[in-house]
Amino acid sequence: MISNLIRTYEKEKINLRDLEPKKQQGEHSHDDGHNHSSPEEISNFRTYLPAIFSFVMLIAGIAIDYFDAFPFFKGWIRVVWYTVAYIPVGFPVIREGWKSIKNGDFFTEFFLMSIATLGAFAIGEYPEGVAVMLFYAVGELFQNAAVNRAKGNIKALLDVRPNEALVYRDVDFVSVNPETVEIGEKIQVRVGEKVPLDGILLSEKGSFNTAALTGESKPDTIAKGDTVFAGSINLDGVIEIETTKEFKDSSIARILDMVQNATARKSKTELFIRKFARIYTPIVVFLAIGLTFLPYFFVDDYVFRDWLYRALIFLVISCPCALVISIPLGYFGGLGAASRNGILFKGASFLDAMTQVNTVVMDKTGTVTKGVFKIKEINSITFEEAEFMKYLMAMEEQSTHPIAKAILEYKADGSDYEATDVSEVAGKGLKGTVNGKTVLVGNKALMTSNGIEVPSETDGIVESIVMVSIDGTFAGYVTIADELKDDAHQAIKQIRDAGISKIIMLSGDKDSITQQVAKELNIDWAKGGLLPEDKLNEVEELKKQPETKVAFIGDGINDAPVLAASGVGIAMGGLGSDVAIETADVIIQTDQPSKIARAIKIGRSTRSIVWQNIGLAFGVKVIVLILGAGGLATMWEAVFADVGVALLAILNAVRLQKMKWN
Repeated sequence: MISNLIRTYEKEKINLRDLEPKKQQGEHSHDDGHNHSSPEEISNFRTYLPAIFSFVMLIAGIAIDYFDAFPFFKGWIRVVWYTVAYIPVGFPVIREGWKSIKNGDFFTEFFLMSIATLGAFAIGEYPEGVAVMLFYAVGELFQNAAVNRAKGNIKALLDVRPNEALVYRDVDFVSVNPETVEIGEKIQVRVGEKVPLDGILLSEKGSFNTAALTGESKPDTIAKGDTVFAGSINLDGVIEIETTKEFKDSSIARILDMVQNATARKSKTELFIRKFARIYTPIVVFLAIGLTFLPYFFVDDYVFRDWLYRALIFLVISCPCALVISIPLGYFGGLGAASRNGILFKGASFLDAMTQVNTVVMDKTGTVTKGVFKIKEINSITFEEAEFMKYLMAMEEQSTHPIAKAILEYKADGSDYEATDVSEVAGKGLKGTVNGKTVLVGNKALMTSNGIEVPSETDGIVESIVMVSIDGTFAGYVTIADELKDDAHQAIKQIRDAGISKIIMLSGDKDSITQQVAKELNIDWAKGGLLPEDKLNEVEELKKQPETKVAFIGDGINDAPVLAASGVGIAMGGLGSDVAIETADVIIQTDQPSKIARAIKIGRSTRSIVWQNIGLAFGVKVIVLILGAGGLATMWEAVFADVGVALLAILNAVRLQKMKWN
């Protein structure tokens, strides 16, 4: 029934438990095992059966009336025939109307449809009365089907929610509820099973299907020590994982919570239409009453039956269900489409806000770059490269700095060198002994303070540079750089193609590096060396410009203040940064900056469809209302103005589920 649909939207949030399969709610079928039809198929048939029965009865009655085939089909027999046709589709609506009245809500669409169709029976327009209620019921079926389609992505998430975990306890793996597993415990995941909790991989490698989390169908292969996310499906071999989070804090639990709460944040358009419908409905009821009785005082040939018929038409046309249903369904469809593309909007209001954005401000590290240091160039002067790197790696093994980790990824053949007497020179680097030689590893300040002459060619290098001195002689240097993400260039181009007029980069990294990356990506303006409060101040200054609507894209804890302050906060790496995911309005689950432009396009498509539906509903209703009041429209036109327009609006909203955004 349409009441279920309306209640879905009028709740503060979607109850995910209501979307679960019945077996998960403790319900069971009373089937004795001999019926081979699925309960879902039986339920669907039973849902359509009343409408089918009424349709057959209505067509048969109209055919008998038209051909006058049975002379006895008159009087009380004709009334009973159409009453039987009316009851299967009319009784549920009348019942809902009565429930609403008992709850103090008189002016609902159930009340309007009940009065209009019962009034049609009262004046002898039996076929029209049945037809109006029949098409209304068919409209409800279409609406339910549309909502079920839009809920598909949420159901997909529920399907991957793990319901058991194999945890190592008492020298064996035992099956337990994931909510009882503690941080630091070891769990086992077999082929085809879902990872129940976030953790780090203890096995040598693993391959996972993360489609439900990221929207990407390509398997994700990771190595020992890498992070594994709950909800991923193990594709290759039995693996073991050490848990790092409780179930309630896992990636899949956070995503489910965001989707569950998304509809609580309704758009301004949706809120306005709801308020409008509550005022609009009682107004048209009183107008219909006036249309019935007031002409008595102004029309010479007043006929009560004719004016009552016009009033009933007026009531059918004025039913606001096309607006009340199709608009939230449009936003719900947009949220579902975004989720299917690896983008989570935390509410319909942010779909609207995204359409207003004209300035995109982004962080650098982790947003357009991978946030992982790699060796870019090795320049050895006094040694062969491999020998030079052995000295450097021996020293860096004593450090925990991210740059040291990047250097240690270098593959050197032969025996490893060992560093001794290693000490850290604050803010400059390391000093130690390797193979009896004094080795300095660090920045230019370290070299200068020890009297080491540094080649002038290093002055123009903007990347991070590690200089090496061996026994008082400058031996060479290594440049370390963060890599651009594979789709970084494509992302900037697509953002511009989406109509964004200004793209800005704000980074905590060195200004020289920030400027270099901005130039490479063709970003309009950039500034580096910023603290979190500096980024916040820059965005606040932008917001002071009247026509500027800012979206900020970041990925970490340091970006949280700006994410909260911007018009739309977009977090990259939604499965990584807890603070970012809590603060942001939109989450890019795939960590791909190219999804930003797609989020903008989905927001615009959703808003466009919503306004198309508003224009369609109001336009048709106004025209047919005028015709109905003037006696130029019948119940059949009224059916189209109400149910027909609602169906067209719903079909239009469903288009979001089929759209592609490149």
